[in-house]
Amino acid sequence: MVFSDLQRVKRLGRYLGPDRKRLLIILLILIPVAMAGAIQPLLVGQAISTLRGEPTFVWLSDLPMDAAIRILIGGLLVSVIFRLLLQGYQTFHIQSLGQRLTARIREDLFSHSMALSLRFHERMPVGKLLTRLTSDVDALAEVFGSGAVGVLADLVSLVVIGITMLIIDLRLGFLLLITQVPVVWIILRLQRRYRKANYRVREELSQLNADFQENLQGLEVVQMFRRERLNAQQFSRTGDAYRDAVNGTIFYDSSISAFIEWVSLAAIALVLSLGGILVSADSMGLGTLATFILYAQRLFEPLRQLAERFTQIQGGLTAVERIGELLEQPLEIVDIKHPEKFLDASPSTDKKIGEIVFENVSFFYRSDEQIIKDLSFKVNPGEHVALVGPTGSGKTTLIRLLCRLYEPQAGRIFLDGRDIRTISIRDLRKKLGVVLQDTFLFSGNVADNLRLDSSVTNVELLKICKDLGLDSLLQKLPKGLDTELRERGGNLSSGERQLLSVARVAIRNPTVLVMDEAMAFMDPSTEATLQSDLERLLERRTALVIAHRLSTVEASDRILVLRAGELVEEGTHKELRAQGGLYAQLADLQERGLAKL
Repeated sequence: MVFSDLQRVKRLGRYLGPDRKRLLIILLILIPVAMAGAIQPLLVGQAISTLRGEPTFVWLSDLPMDAAIRILIGGLLVSVIFRLLLQGYQTFHIQSLGQRLTARIREDLFSHSMALSLRFHERMPVGKLLTRLTSDVDALAEVFGSGAVGVLADLVSLVVIGITMLIIDLRLGFLLLITQVPVVWIILRLQRRYRKANYRVREELSQLNADFQENLQGLEVVQMFRRERLNAQQFSRTGDAYRDAVNGTIFYDSSISAFIEWVSLAAIALVLSLGGILVSADSMGLGTLATFILYAQRLFEPLRQLAERFTQIQGGLTAVERIGELLEQPLEIVDIKHPEKFLDASPSTDKKIGEIVFENVSFFYRSDEQIIKDLSFKVNPGEHVALVGPTGSGKTTLIRLLCRLYEPQAGRIFLDGRDIRTISIRDLRKKLGVVLQDTFLFSGNVADNLRLDSSVTNVELLKICKDLGLDSLLQKLPKGLDTELRERGGNLSSGERQLLSVARVAIRNPTVLVMDEAMAFMDPSTEATLQSDLERLLERRTALVIAHRLSTVEASDRILVLRAGELVEEGTHKELRAQGGLYAQLADLQERGLAKL
């Protein structure tokens, strides 16, 4: 566990690279701050010794008492001001450095999360992922800003104070240092247990966020089906589990704090007992005893700080572990470093634009449930092909494989005569225009949602929308292209969202158009308006269409019928009706209004 933590901390250390010089200055300041703190009890002790006429520093012994006291008070004042100034400078730059560190980590986490495959995101609830991007990163910022450097400062203070005590009086100095042993031993013993408890806290917090996010997203269903009370009970159970987990960490935290307080009081009592005997025997001056009493308090102050930072440190290590787990997730869908080794396997040499070939493709989400089974077919350039089959036959999965949202476990997919693995992900997805059944719109205005990553102007956007027959939609919107959309386009109807999704695909002028029931939520009049415009959009383009409406399927050049991930029929609408197979059965059921294709 410790080795793994060191590896992860070392890996996160690269984020400090741009601020290496500033971090070095902060660490160097620790020494003068510790020395300024260590000299203050010594100056107080010397003042007491001067007032009692006991032996003092050589350079003070020849001075009058009032002059010596003024010098000691002045030195004490200078040391206090010097320490406060350095600590203020140090604290400001530590916090600033921590924020820059976590900003870089958060950016990398976001980029990495966006690059992870759908397979990962389907098994990782959004709320749990958000916890790692927010709460865990904040915990890391907290432990760096006031924990990690603070621990180093405390350790430096302990060393400086320890050396100073041993120089002044070996007996009392050794006695005080011995009292540190049980404290360190207890901290190390509790470290592993606290770590497990803190990891459970993070997991329960992730589940709490996941439940909250799911209920907010499904609020309409919750209210319509009167699930408020049941969901509240489930959320309460998650909250109780989180509370119990937090109570576990509180137990360890309070235990170590109470133990340190007990040991510090015992140490001061020992110093008073032994020091009192030495003072009575004239083996030690009262000023020296006062110095050691102050050192006893100062010696345990860093330990008290360590105890207070105990929660932060362990929380930070847990955050490092959870952040590291996310960053260590492998990227399944990446550009091939050496694509040339796939080029000789091209099924065609003439590089036809818009040609799609699936060659013995197999795919499964789970090894015991195969979705696509040794599937092979070819879509010629400019051909319009419809995918038809019962629910769960693998139609949408084919689109995901073509877009490289998933990788097949076996077989190859070719676009324009090239294995899609040899095409950069960016170029591949520029060639494919995908219109999904469930349209996602971002918060922002209509123009930004249409433009996305392209650089077209508003004038060009208006022209494209006019060509697609979207004039009436834009006229209905209060500010046209500048109309602000709520989250997921909540102020538009489902049909209007789909119209915009078709428009933003048309802007990109793709080679291949992929449509997954693109007109499912459109009313007949809107569909009729868009149908003629889609014909212009589809002209001279290859189209792969998933459709459940008979009218859409009939217009296709060819129909591929899938069942359980296998191609069972292929042909035109008339040919397949004449065969009397699965397609004919589905078509008959739809004509009677009993099923979808």
